[in-house]
Amino acid sequence: MLSESGIGFMRVLGRLPLSWVRAMGWVLGWVLYAVAVPRRRVATVNLTLCFPQKTRSEIQELVRQTFVHFAQAWLDRGWLWHGRPDVVRQRLNLTGAVSELQDPGPIVIFAPHFVGLDAGWTALTQQLPRHFTTIYTDQANKVIDAWILAGRQRFGKARLFGRVEGVKTIVATLRTGDPLYLLPDMNFGPEDSAFVPFYGVPAATVPSLSRFAKLGRAKVVPVISRMTPNGYDVQVLPAWVNFPSSDSVADTALMNQRLQTYIDTMPDQYFWVHKRFKDRPEGAQGFY
Repeated sequence: MLSESGIGFMRVLGRLPLSWVRAMGWVLGWVLYAVAVPRRRVATVNLTLCFPQKTRSEIQELVRQTFVHFAQAWLDRGWLWHGRPDVVRQRLNLTGAVSELQDPGPIVIFAPHFVGLDAGWTALTQQLPRHFTTIYTDQANKVIDAWILAGRQRFGKARLFGRVEGVKTIVATLRTGDPLYLLPDMNFGPEDSAFVPFYGVPAATVPSLSRFAKLGRAKVVPVISRMTPNGYDVQVLPAWVNFPSSDSVADTALMNQRLQTYIDTMPDQYFWVHKRFKDRPEGAQGFY
């Protein structure tokens, strides 16, 4: 009942002016900052590790902005998934090397965990005539799970692979020319991960970007989604040259290095509430 009421509220948000939605997100962000103490600590630890040159007050300001943008992006799903298609199209500005995604060959899209990741997916599926795919983790709440699935499949002929479907199915679809929207920059556990630097700190990182690109014989195209007062700028960057290489660990380290340059342009819009450094190399001290 509570989940259905929440979804109903999001449908209402889909009809409101963007300035109203963002104002409510600002309030919600401050509330979350005040009450979600464990996640606030996680964000503080992450930002302190990654930006040691910043003062304590600068870190706390970034943490507050992170919560606000996180909340605003969550409420934005109201109009992304329930707003009029013409309104959605108006608020999503697809820019950059868009022609990279018009190549009929295999493409792996590197989509980092910025708060606008669903806006980026929506922009691609609504505005480009491609069959995009991505990997989806089932939610424990079946009502919310169905709502998220429907939202992400709203436009185009998007396909969401469950993690149980396996690599072979994903690679086969990738080779047929359906771009894979991949988000490999979180800590998914030490299994099959490599400890590579992220802002100079060893971080467990899955080498899936390199592996999918190699198995799918695909080029890698970064797509960066930035929240703006008018909606989102979804920037397509040029395909990476000489990627992947024969060394998946070196490729993964390079991915993190390039990710840092993207984050540095908008550090308050990255997903710092995730325990990025939860798993540590053997013998290393924990941070959380």
